[in-house]
Amino acid sequence: SEFKRNKINSNSAVICQVGKEDFGNNPLDGINYLRNIEKKAFDAAGKNYYAPVQNVEDFIFNKKSRNFKKVKPSYCIGTSFCLMDDIFPSYITDSIRLSLLDMDKRLKGFAQSGVLTAPETRTSSPVRILRGDDMTALGINNLYPVGEVGYAGGIMSSAIDGIKAAQKIKEKYLK
Repeated sequence: SEFKRNKINSNSAVICQVGKEDFGNNPLDGINYLRNIEKKAFDAAGKNYYAPVQNVEDFIFNKKSRNFKKVKPSYCIGTSFCLMDDIFPSYITDSIRLSLLDMDKRLKGFAQSGVLTAPETRTSSPVRILRGDDMTALGINNLYPVGEVGYAGGIMSSAIDGIKAAQKIKEKYLK
């Protein structure tokens, strides 16, 4: 969404867990995994920087959308109807389908009007800088890796992680 967040629709993310076993053991395998998904999205949407989109109901039935319903995406460059199954591995789409069906039970009508715009591949860093109990990077004094470098998945959890690091720094210098 644009910085003012003043469009007609609300904007949120639907995410699912992806583990190391899904992409490999090499330190850069996570980045390559994300790039592969992003390339598939770029290709599926027409190689023109449009965002791939699919109505939630059509996604649930793995059917390509032909038009929008109540909700229209706010992505300013443009959108292209795509099958999310052409972008993501089946263990991701299957997981999200189940979640959306459950969400529709709680928010009646969500599946009939929602739109998926994909992908959101950067909920947290694919690389983790290891840290010790004092929250400093292992082997590097006074470097405090916090937030979305593998220790948080969003704004609030990053803020909390930052507060914890600040407390450790305060403790260190008050001794």
